[in-house]
Formats: sequence, structure tokens, C-alpha cells
Amino acid sequence: MIDHQVRVHPSADRLPREEQLAWKLAAVATGTQETGAIDPQVTAMAVNRVIDNASVAVASLRRRPVAVARTQALAHAGAPGASVFGTAPGVRVSPEWAAWANGTAVRELDFHDTFLAADYSHPGDNIPPLLAVAQHTGRSGAELLRGVIAAYEIHVALVRGICLHAHRIDHVAHLSAATACGLGALLGLETATVYQAVQQAVHTTTATRQSRKGEISSWKAFAPAFAGKAAIEAVDRAMRGEGAPSPVYEGEDGFLAWMLDGPEAAYTVALPEADEARRAILDTYTKEHSAEYQAQAVIDLARRLRERTGPLTGVREIVLHTSHHTHNVIGSGANDPQKYDPGASRETLDHSVPYILAVALEDGEWHHERSYAPERARRAETVALWRKISTVEDPEWTRRYHDPDPNKRAFGGRAVITLEDGTVIEDELAVADAHPAGERPFGRAQYEAKFRTLAEGIVEPGAQDAFLTAAGRLAELDTTSLADLFPAVDTEAVAAYDATLPKGLF
Repeated sequence: MIDHQVRVHPSADRLPREEQLAWKLAAVATGTQETGAIDPQVTAMAVNRVIDNASVAVASLRRRPVAVARTQALAHAGAPGASVFGTAPGVRVSPEWAAWANGTAVRELDFHDTFLAADYSHPGDNIPPLLAVAQHTGRSGAELLRGVIAAYEIHVALVRGICLHAHRIDHVAHLSAATACGLGALLGLETATVYQAVQQAVHTTTATRQSRKGEISSWKAFAPAFAGKAAIEAVDRAMRGEGAPSPVYEGEDGFLAWMLDGPEAAYTVALPEADEARRAILDTYTKEHSAEYQAQAVIDLARRLRERTGPLTGVREIVLHTSHHTHNVIGSGANDPQKYDPGASRETLDHSVPYILAVALEDGEWHHERSYAPERARRAETVALWRKISTVEDPEWTRRYHDPDPNKRAFGGRAVITLEDGTVIEDELAVADAHPAGERPFGRAQYEAKFRTLAEGIVEPGAQDAFLTAAGRLAELDTTSLADLFPAVDTEAVAAYDATLPKGLF
């Protein structure tokens, strides 16, 4: 790996494009074509993530935000076009709109892959726009695989090196850059073209984190889909010869100077050498539970505590000692009263670790629908327990969260339960059971089981088998077979739900 130093430059410096971060990202992406054979582990993990995305997408087909995005997309038919989850096999829409609909379906349940470092990310959000463009442009599964690997490489590098959340900037700014790079690798574009596309994408998708603050709305699901759509449009413009604000990262009125650490900003972004294998996807991990990633270990900890103590009664207070990120984003350190509101949206509840811990302690499990049901959130005994739960930042958990060794990194915490009689019950868990360093790491069997569980009643068993077979052959698929990565569902039921929605402009 090469450590690239990134800092703000005045316009008078005339920073050569080859020294700009956007160029270096583009060079890694376009160089992915030249790295030779792909590591079988990398290919296998890419397959896992295609399966994972489809799992959560089919489970969300009749959720309102997903239906809205789908009906918007269906108003933009295009040829050759791309497929949309939940529609008939022959339906095709313009690729940027397919990316919008499919990206929303993948993100809606907050239930797919994650990478946490200096910032947050869901690298699987790159796959919908890449798949849409691959279909539209007649690319093979092998070419799609190259694009996915490149996008993950760039996404992980940016998340490791540049923190956005400290400045209340939403993490989709890194996503759009990664998607533009993945599209460049997929399409075999010149570095100069990808460089311009990256800058356009970052410039147009920089937004605040208000989408994940207070009363969290459905925009949380739309935001990454918007970034994917914007990246496709940026690549299209760059392919037509259009330029972008440059240097978008280092400019004196640019991203670092005014959105992040200011004119004195300096960052280190580590990128692979030209002939180095692209393996960043192996550093990412998925979710066993439908909740924000930093709640994964907390759910498993609650399940373990319940097995040990049985139903808890007479609780005085529960304090979760955890990292800065967990405390300030999904804990009481966020200072969001909505995180304790029984009438809060699902999007808010899945970013409330006090709520998640209360329900997991009571139920000993977590379900992507039942655990968020309004009647579940309003249960009197749950509300009483919920409001006795708080979080505190523990410097040691913060240190472990940022440990340079991924095998030692911790995303959990220590729960201290104090009963009314003074009894104290304590336990801690560093990583979720499904994490690569956890008690039950996810492998292909677990990804397939997750798909079958979420697809039950939505995708017939035979269609489940057909999808899993196609996904397993990702690197061998021809362009017509990419449609097999969309599981067949009861499209009449989906269309009937769509028909209940209010009409928009399209």
C-alpha cells in the first residue's frame, strides 16, 4: 500500500492533476483491470454481497420508500436498460433510475454490509448502480466483478482515511466517489475520464448528516441510491468530455477546506500499488440483525445476558459503556429525544441503541419487522425499561474501535445492569457474533440462509434456488444472465401495493 498525503492547496499552486486525490483514486480503479487474476476469496466475498443485497431488497419490496422509488423508476423506461427488483423479468428502465430503485430497496432495512473506521460506510451500496450500468451496456459478470472490487477498494480507503461525520457530513460523499471509480473499472474507461467523474460525483453528493439525526425519515434509504444515481450521471457527462470542479478535494474552496478540517486540513489515504491485489472487500462485514451496525454486538450481548439471567425485573438502570461513535451516533450522547420516543419512525428506532437494547433484553431475539412494530415500541414495560438505559463513552472502547489491527477492533460495549436491590450484572462483547472475528462468522452458508429467511413467502423455493445458482456463478455470467441476479417474485402483488401510492410528477 502507498500512503498518499492529502492537504489543501491554494489555487496559485496549480496542483498537477496526477497529484490530486481524485486522480489517484481513478488510477487505482482503472488499474484494477491490470492486476491479473482475482483472488478466489475476493470473488467469493463479492458473491456473498450480491446475495446479501438481494436478500434485503426482496424483504423490503412492499415498504413505502422502496415502492416510491420503484414507481418513479418505472416511469423512465429505457432500452437496453436495467432490471428493477420486484418487477417482471422483461421490464427495463434507464440505468440511473434502476440504480435509484434498487439502491433504495437494498438500503431500506439497514440490513446489509458495513465498514467502520475513521468514518462509516455501507460498501454494498455500490452494487446496484454497477449492476444497472453493466446490464445497460452489455457487460459480463466478470466485468461487473471487476467494478465491484474496485468500488470496494476505493470506498474502504476513503473511509479509513477521511472522517466526514465529525463535520456532520453524510457518508454518501465517499460512496459516490467509490461508485464512479467502480463504473470506470467496469467500463474500462481512461483514468482522465474517471478522474472527472469522481470530482463531479463528490461535488454533487456532499450533504449534511441531518438525514440521520433527530426524527430520521425515509431519506436515509434514498440517500445512497441518490449517490449511485448521481455517480452514473457524472460518469455519463465525463464520458462526453465534460469537466468538474477541480481539485475537488484539495482546492482552497473545496471539500477539505470548507466541508472538513479547514484550510490546514491534512489526511493520509492508503491506496494499493498498481500491481497489488485489490482485497479491501475482505475487510468489510455484514449484519445478522436489521439495525445500525454498532447495535449488532449489543443485540448479541443482550441475547447472551437474557440466556444467563432470564427475564429481568426490578431494573434501576442500565448503562452501556461504549465507543465515542456508538455513544454519539446511536446512543444517548446524540442528545436526540426522538431516540426515546415510542412514536418515533422505524428509521429513528434502528438508530437508537437504548431502544434496541431494551427490546433485545426482553425478547432475546431481533426481527427486522416485529422488533420495530409500532405496538412493540409502545409496550408500556418496554418504554419503562427503555428510559432507564443510557450510554457513556469509555475511552478504552473508543481506542479499541480505532485499533489499527482489524482483528482487534471492537464495535461493542460493556453493559452494566443495576437492579433495585443493588445487584449488579455486567457483561461485554467486542464484536457481533456474525463479524469475521465473532463467535459465528458469516460464510456462504449463512448468507444463503439469510436470503432464504428473508425471501420466504416472497420468492418461491425454485426461484430462490435459481437466484443462488446465478449469484454463485457471478464471474461466469454473460450479459443476458445478469437479469438472473434479480429473484423472481409475485409481481402482481407488488404492483397492487404500488397502485395504492399517491401519484407524483412522473
